[in-house]
Amino acid sequence: MATKTITLFLPLLHLNLHCSSAQTWIRSGYWFSGSEFPISDIHSTLFTHLNCAFANLNSTYQLSISSDEQHFSAFTNIVKQKNPSIVTLLSIGGGNANYTVYSSMVSQASYRNSFIESSIKTTRLYGFHGLDLSWGSPSTSSDMTNLGTLLDEWRAAVNSESANSNKSRLILTMAARYYPTDSVSYPVGSIRRNLNWVHVMAYDYNMPTIENNTGANAALYDPLSGRNTDFGISEWMARGLLGSQLVLSLPYYGYAWTLVNPNDNAIGAPAAGPAFSPDGSMTYKQIKDHIQQYGGTSVYNATYVVNYCTIESTWIVFDDVEAISTKVSYAMEKGLLGYTAWHIANDDNWVLSQAAFSPNETMVTTQEDVKHNQNKKLLLVILLPIAIAVILVGSMMCFLRRRALRSKEKESQSKLGGNIEATDNAPNLQVFSFANIVAVTNNFSIENKL
Repeated sequence: MATKTITLFLPLLHLNLHCSSAQTWIRSGYWFSGSEFPISDIHSTLFTHLNCAFANLNSTYQLSISSDEQHFSAFTNIVKQKNPSIVTLLSIGGGNANYTVYSSMVSQASYRNSFIESSIKTTRLYGFHGLDLSWGSPSTSSDMTNLGTLLDEWRAAVNSESANSNKSRLILTMAARYYPTDSVSYPVGSIRRNLNWVHVMAYDYNMPTIENNTGANAALYDPLSGRNTDFGISEWMARGLLGSQLVLSLPYYGYAWTLVNPNDNAIGAPAAGPAFSPDGSMTYKQIKDHIQQYGGTSVYNATYVVNYCTIESTWIVFDDVEAISTKVSYAMEKGLLGYTAWHIANDDNWVLSQAAFSPNETMVTTQEDVKHNQNKKLLLVILLPIAIAVILVGSMMCFLRRRALRSKEKESQSKLGGNIEATDNAPNLQVFSFANIVAVTNNFSIENKL
């Protein structure tokens, strides 16, 4: 009885431990057309989402792709060859965009409508699954207010198009600064209502073209300043945006400073501007090649969660495997939706992308698993006492049943013993020896047969 009860109970326990549902953990990356990195070489199995960057706006506020059209039109089909479940988004804007045009576009309803219709049409034409607005720096309060209006109208148009075409609803996302309230504030309410998620650009906190001291360009933490990712993420959430709408951007690049004194090479050391390039920027691959060529040693700083190295008078700061893994773990612990890489062509043989995909071999690597394990612990606390109670009740029932059977057995034996005693009064049987039988039968003679 107890065994049957437990057998029926265990599938119920298993079902409850797997009943939690959560959004897919986003493993995203940007492919930048200006990198000239072949689309066919993208290791798309390392990602759940890929952003094709960048489309732009023409003078009539419609999307313009120009010479990159053949790449954009084939993008989704090519990356699906290695990963059929990949989700692709068309990204609009970028660092080289003329943001004056974007400011003008959001300022009038007719301009916004032209942009919205064009964006949806182009996305469907090229087979993308969604749209990403990368307007890096709306600079006035009017821009931010108008941006909120654009998002309201964009979402309404996307919903209407989906209903009328009977196609799946397009994803809407946006890239935004790490901090929601700098000189002007983002329209957080509109963002929360209308966007699937926000790519938080968690980098460029310190750059050699601005500071005269070395600094962490993408510090997760900073004990001396608010220019760090944790501070920005906390502020976004304090302003009302859900963690499940935040995707953490990971920089696949770094910056090179020229040191004033090569022996003074810690974070915050005096510097004399950028090295190697006008702004000091270097891709991750360039950094690793430079370190290998000149014999530098990468140092991981756990306080800021960055890597840096010094080679003669050059100081380079970047995110290596340790920093990337720690940041992805941080995103999971904070309940964020995932991460995105800017940009994937900067990687070195997919080292950073693999580190982000599996930040630690022994840790849970998906948000669903994190929530699943939390639910498992809670359910075990609730259901384990129930299981023990069921076992105890079943065992007690088994014990009582066996005792009843033993009682009946004793009763039956008692009755049988009485019957045997009753037959003891019958005449006793006479016992003859074998020798007597032989003598009487004349050695078993046939003449004495009965």
